[in-house]
Amino acid sequence: MSERSYTTVERRAGRLVRPGWLTWRGAALLLAAAVWVAVWRRHELAQAFDLISRVRVPQLTVAVGLEALSVACFAAVPRWLLREGGVRWSLRRMAALVVAANAVAGALPGGAALASAWTFRQLNRRRVEPALAAAVLVSAGALAALGLGILMVVGMFTVGATGAAAVLRPAAGLLALALLFGLALFSLSRFAGFRAALRRWWDRVGQRSARVRRAQQALVQVVEQIRSLRPGFRTWLRPAMLALLNWTLDAACLAACLWALGVGVPWHGLLLAYGLTQIPGSLRLTPGSLGVIEASLSVLLVLYGLAPGSAIGATLLYRAISYWALQPIGWACWIGVTFHADRPETSDRPSSPHG
Repeated sequence: MSERSYTTVERRAGRLVRPGWLTWRGAALLLAAAVWVAVWRRHELAQAFDLISRVRVPQLTVAVGLEALSVACFAAVPRWLLREGGVRWSLRRMAALVVAANAVAGALPGGAALASAWTFRQLNRRRVEPALAAAVLVSAGALAALGLGILMVVGMFTVGATGAAAVLRPAAGLLALALLFGLALFSLSRFAGFRAALRRWWDRVGQRSARVRRAQQALVQVVEQIRSLRPGFRTWLRPAMLALLNWTLDAACLAACLWALGVGVPWHGLLLAYGLTQIPGSLRLTPGSLGVIEASLSVLLVLYGLAPGSAIGATLLYRAISYWALQPIGWACWIGVTFHADRPETSDRPSSPHG
């Protein structure tokens, strides 16, 4: 693809990912609801701020360290994918890119799409082939979803079978079925007959519309690039474990926040409460999912035994570390990454014919 045609596609994609008026109105309604709830629960908020004012610094340092390790694992996944594509980046360089993208994602409603488009552009500016950049973004997102799913399945088995668990267990059970379904599809793809039947269906779908056919061609390029990174199942265990470790360390940061406030950690429900919170949070309905994560996580922590003031205090402290503290760092990285385009450190693999 030529540079000119690629730029045209990028501009069209940029128009598609901009939030529309419906997104802005929905975000405004959610923020207004969050303000109303804050006024309504002002006594619990006062208790929460009193707890935070007496936070224990050594335990707070542990929470900050766990979040820093979580960010490092988050950056290590696309770094591994780039390396398998023949592009070597340092962990510090990739961390600056993902922290900057996180700041972009937290700036606007629906900011995740903007962050992906910006990341794609920055990778391309640094001589990463478009197909490889798309493969890295798609693979990293899939591995992150897989890691969160595994964490929630583990949480399902630790939460117990009584009380609120009886309501949440079906959702976690559906998630487990989805994981099993994905593994079954992966196993069936090893058989030539199944691949041939799937290919015939794919061709019939593409014959109905030129637009669908172009989307299929782009998807095929991305999939072929992903397969060329490193074939086989066992070789993907390392990035999958890094993605799982990213979520686990972030959940551990939440536990450390409870510890820093002197609040007993509800270990039986912590993982499931954390995982369920990340689902609406990942939609980015408001800037940085403000109000969405705070409300859902506080409610779930109360559901698993915490007092309202303690749950709100732990949630606010966790958000201060995992979101607010990263915003100025992220925007500083964004300035550095946006206005400094350099080349990859090394490239030990020839260009892909699909780029």
